[in-house]
Amino acid sequence: MQHNISSTAAQEAIDLLQQLIAIPSLSKEEKQTADLLESFLESKQFPVRRLNNNVWVKSKDWDSSKPTLLLNSHHDTVKASSAYTRNPFSPIIENGKLYGLGSNDAGGPLVSLMQVFFHFASHENRKYNLIFAATAEEENSGSNGIESLLPHIGKVDLAIIGEPTSMQLAVAEKGLLVLDCIAHGTSSHAAHVPVNNAISNAIQDIHWFNNNKAPKISHMLGEVRMNVTMIHAGSQHNVIPDQCNFTVDVRCTDAYTHDELLDYIRDHVRCDVHPRSLRLNPSSIDMQHPLVIAAQEMNIPCYGSPTISDQALIPYTSVKIGPGDSMRSHTADEFIFLSEIENGISTYISLLSKILY
Repeated sequence: MQHNISSTAAQEAIDLLQQLIAIPSLSKEEKQTADLLESFLESKQFPVRRLNNNVWVKSKDWDSSKPTLLLNSHHDTVKASSAYTRNPFSPIIENGKLYGLGSNDAGGPLVSLMQVFFHFASHENRKYNLIFAATAEEENSGSNGIESLLPHIGKVDLAIIGEPTSMQLAVAEKGLLVLDCIAHGTSSHAAHVPVNNAISNAIQDIHWFNNNKAPKISHMLGEVRMNVTMIHAGSQHNVIPDQCNFTVDVRCTDAYTHDELLDYIRDHVRCDVHPRSLRLNPSSIDMQHPLVIAAQEMNIPCYGSPTISDQALIPYTSVKIGPGDSMRSHTADEFIFLSEIENGISTYISLLSKILY
């Protein structure tokens, strides 16, 4: 069976991406891009389903006895950096690059996976049912994104998450814990020798966070990384504060559950530690999974990703792969090469054909 991508499909993907770039779609404000995606999918004669700003379609030859493959990427964006020298909503092509906010993260992966869905949905005798989902609120890990959609699409056996990875296969991904910490002290006059300064107490714990290495190391994701990113204390210059608040960004690995890591941290610091959420979990796939083996046969590099995506909210076996470069994400004058989209679609198809038939 021939699985080459046509130039028409690649051009259609690029045309759609230009339309998406031209529509502002900040997280929680994606209605207009959801409208566009819904209309486009309907034009392809698929029954389209929608929940808030999440849009999805299923392959027509659905067979409940088969496993299900989810193809997913997001259509929301971050705010444009103040350093932009171009109009972030002007989808201009120059020197083989398509510029615009969301072109790389994750418009390129989104339109590429959509074409992959069209391609395989037109073929019979697949081993998997197919779902394509364009979801919202990825950039802020919002509750009305993929997390809200999952109960409506049924059991998923394998998910392909489209993010810019240079078409390398992320077989593991770090999770995230954001910790709000409170160091306590005793309020007193600054003219006296401080007995119990909350800032001094916080400094001791901050030093631990910035220099500690959790002992368990993940094979694919390496060490847990903890960085203090915000701090606030005091109300005026002549008062020793009785409280110092600081925030820690913790990039978790599959070597720990969130609860295990929290227990480890609390055993080593004096401050109160309050996680904002336990939702964003690390993930990994068995290296003997047929998809991973297929990637290795194609000499696609496999790696552990330090950046978080909607994988963190998906309780199913999943990987992350897509055209574009993660280093361009959230940068001024964001772009994606047109060749990356075309090559991305072809690579997706070659890879998935190894497990779908």
